[in-house]
Amino acid sequence: MATRPISPQDHERIAAAIRSAESRTDGEIYCVVAHASDGYFAPAALMATLGMLVVSLVVAYGLEAWWLTIRLPHFVIAELLALACVLALLWTLPGLRIHMVPRRLRYQAAHANAVKQFLARNVHRTTARTGVLIFVSIAERYAEVVADAGIDAKVGQHVWDGVVRDLTAHAGDDRLADGFAKAIEQVGSVLAEHFPVTQGDTNELDDHLVEI
Repeated sequence: MATRPISPQDHERIAAAIRSAESRTDGEIYCVVAHASDGYFAPAALMATLGMLVVSLVVAYGLEAWWLTIRLPHFVIAELLALACVLALLWTLPGLRIHMVPRRLRYQAAHANAVKQFLARNVHRTTARTGVLIFVSIAERYAEVVADAGIDAKVGQHVWDGVVRDLTAHAGDDRLADGFAKAIEQVGSVLAEHFPVTQGDTNELDDHLVEI
């Protein structure tokens, strides 16, 4: 997924896209990009421990097959030292951790972060319940559109799935800012169709991309 930093010019372009989209609707659009949604030390350490147990069993059977013996205390000490080295490596090189975690767990962490941001940024507290969060977590290669109850009643999930496909495609080409701009335009069109702008509409959420 995207690796280039989002420049100040890209931030301004995304903010302008949000303002343009919201000028046609009573809905509110909020954008968040997370560099990672979890540190993953605990699940990576668990996977490493399980891997070490499997390797130790294979080694033990191999030694027995070759009629070699090793004292149990020495075997356990060697196992613990190897595990300590692996854990130290995970601690000092956090970039390795996510590669040891199953995709399902990575997506669960990213989804939980999306919901957390939806609530923490007060996207759920707009007057008409028409807030939409566009969320990307780069390390997990994950994107999601979280819509409030007022929108979910009128817009099917397949609509947001299409927005997410386009957004992840842009991010995969290292064009994350372009992906956000396109997603904002698409979400704005959906909101304008179901919640067109009315007289007296006020801007309830900040119009910028938040990086965490």
